[in-house]
Amino acid sequence: MSPAISIVIPVYNEQEGLPLLFERLYAALDALGRSYEVVFVDDGSTDRSVAVLREQFERRPDVTRVVVLARNAGQHLAILAAFAQTRGTYVITLDADLQNPPEEIQRLVTAMDQGADFVGTIRVSRQDRMWRRYASRLMNRIREGTTSIRITDQGCMLRGYHRTVIDAVNHCTEVSTYVPALAYTFARHPVEIEVSHAERTVGQSKYSLYSLVRLNFDLMTGFSVAPLQFFSVTGAAIALISLLLVVYLFVRRLIVGPEAQGLFTLFAIAFFLIGVTLLGLGVVGEYVGRIYEQVRQRPRYTIAAVLEDESSTARLRHLEAPAVPALDVTQPGRIVRGAPE
Repeated sequence: MSPAISIVIPVYNEQEGLPLLFERLYAALDALGRSYEVVFVDDGSTDRSVAVLREQFERRPDVTRVVVLARNAGQHLAILAAFAQTRGTYVITLDADLQNPPEEIQRLVTAMDQGADFVGTIRVSRQDRMWRRYASRLMNRIREGTTSIRITDQGCMLRGYHRTVIDAVNHCTEVSTYVPALAYTFARHPVEIEVSHAERTVGQSKYSLYSLVRLNFDLMTGFSVAPLQFFSVTGAAIALISLLLVVYLFVRRLIVGPEAQGLFTLFAIAFFLIGVTLLGLGVVGEYVGRIYEQVRQRPRYTIAAVLEDESSTARLRHLEAPAVPALDVTQPGRIVRGAPE
C-alpha cells in the first residue's frame, strides 16, 4: 500500500547533523498519525553521510528509503531523483540542516488537506547572514520581473506537492531546472504559508554567492525569454540614440566646422556600447548553453544504489549503471570508486 506522505531530503556532507535530524523528523512524522515514508537522497557525499543513512535505514526499514547517487548532481537534480522514487499522495521536501524544523510539516499537510496542490513557505525571522537575506530579496525581485513564477521565498526548500504535480514534474526532462518553480507551473491551487526558521547548528551552507547567482540564471533562462527581450529593446533604444547622435554631430560639423572636442566622450560611449554588447552575448550564451546541455541527452543523474524494504525484508537493490564505479554501502563510511581507499 502506498504511504500517505513522502518526505524527500537531499543530503550532501551532513554527517554531523543527521542524528539530530533523525530524532526530530521521525518523532514529528509519527505524531501525524498517517502512513509515511522518508526518502533520503545522498548527492555524492564525501564524508560518512551514506554510512549514517544506512544505519538509520537498518533501524527503521519500514519507513526509510535511501537513494545514493553515483556522483554529485546538485540539490535540485537530487530532489528529482528522489521524486521518481516517491509513492506518497503528498510529497514534502525538507533540507537536512534543520533550519526548517520538521515539526512544521504538519502545517503543510493541513494546507494540502484543504485543497492546495503546491504549498510554498515563507521563512519568518530568517536566521541567515545579512548578505544572503538581501541577495535573496534582490534575486526574488529580478525573478518576479522576468518570469511568471510567483514564489515569495524561493530559497526555502520546505515545500509540499500533491501527487498530480509530482507526476507532471517526473515527466519533464530539463537538465537544468529549479524544482519549486517547475512544480509551480503545474499547480492549479498554489498557496504559501509562513514557517519558522532556525539557525544552522552544525556544518555550513552549501550555497555560495556564486551558486545563488547561478541558480537565478537558471530561473530566468529556464522559465522566461524576458532577458532576451530586454536586450532586444535595449539594442533598439541604443541604436536610435546612436542615430540621433550621428545626426547631431553631422549638423554640428556643418555649422561649427571640424573640431577635436568630445573625443573622450565618444570613447566613453564606445566602451559603454561594448559593455552592453558583451553582457547581451552573455545572456544569449546562457540560453545556448542550456540548449547544448539538453541536446546531448546525457542522464541528468545516475543512481548507484537504493536501500529499500521489500516484502518485509530489507535488501540492497543495485541499479544498472554502465561505466559508473560501484558504490559499496555495506561498509560504514567506506566508499569504493574504482580503487581502494
